Amino acid sequence: MTRPGRLNLITDVAGLKVGQAEDFDVRSGVTVLLAEQAVVAAVDVRGGAPGTRETESLDPVSIGGTVDAITLAGGSVYGLDAASGVMAWLGVRGRGVKLVEGAPPAPIVPGAIIFDLGNGGNKSWRETPPYRALGLNAVERAGDDFALGNAGAGLGARAGLYKGGTGSASAVTADGFTVGALAIVNAVGSPIIPGTDIFWAFPFEQNGEFGGRRPQGDLPQIDLDLPDDMKRPPRPGTNTTISIVATDAALTRVELKRLAIMAADGFARALRPVHAPFDGDSVFALSTAKRPLAEPRGFELTRLGSLAADCLARAIARGVYEAESLGAIRSYRDSFARGEKRS
Repeated sequence: MTRPGRLNLITDVAGLKVGQAEDFDVRSGVTVLLAEQAVVAAVDVRGGAPGTRETESLDPVSIGGTVDAITLAGGSVYGLDAASGVMAWLGVRGRGVKLVEGAPPAPIVPGAIIFDLGNGGNKSWRETPPYRALGLNAVERAGDDFALGNAGAGLGARAGLYKGGTGSASAVTADGFTVGALAIVNAVGSPIIPGTDIFWAFPFEQNGEFGGRRPQGDLPQIDLDLPDDMKRPPRPGTNTTISIVATDAALTRVELKRLAIMAADGFARALRPVHAPFDGDSVFALSTAKRPLAEPRGFELTRLGSLAADCLARAIARGVYEAESLGAIRSYRDSFARGEKRS
């Protein structure tokens, strides 16, 4: 029987820690996944408006393919600088690729960003955007446990008409493999079934982790047009769900690429619509390689990929469920506190 891990967070994958930092005046933040040692990684980008850093190095046809940390940040293009703070922290500690004798190491820190520049926070930072400092602060705080909802890169996020946020979930198989997911939910699409207060991801929920709401009787017939509670009008560069999935199974770079591709289906299990021209949906996949993969590898990889997609769907729903209202952006729980139902 597969079950959530001890913390039900991506850090249930041994060897990984997560740190977060926020600037509440700016209404933005940074989330950093830190590996205890360099790990193999890959990435899959499905959205039409991504904002990423160092993703090409994770292509299996490129040299390299290992990472020391991954940054997920608010701030749109400014947030890409969060990785600079993380790199500085790692370099001082001797982490990174040692290319030339006597030269400083080169930490590998890919990243992705969401657009939260229009959420009402104070963005008048002039020549000193806060993201490098936020990245440094976040990695210094890295640990096993971390907050969900209005935390880290999820502070300024919005999912459709609802407050978005940081979400995470994990699963442990009966034979001991662990899969985890981390998501920053800022999607153009809606996480809610139209006419209800039920998350699209409800079939995958574990132990009431995002409210335990279930259909009572038949669900309403779904209008095949776009939902009313998505962002309207959607604008390029203003949305994105960025995520990381991880496992302790020893996977190759090519296998991790397939894991990332399969995990991206978690977006479609939790949001509608997904992978739009206005989204930057991205999935990083990494392996701590602490457990050898059994044969036949293709079957075992299929199982892990399916679990990764389910974990990502759960993480997305948890990020929205745990978020709190911020300014004019109402949270899921506030939106349905009096039995309201959006259609």
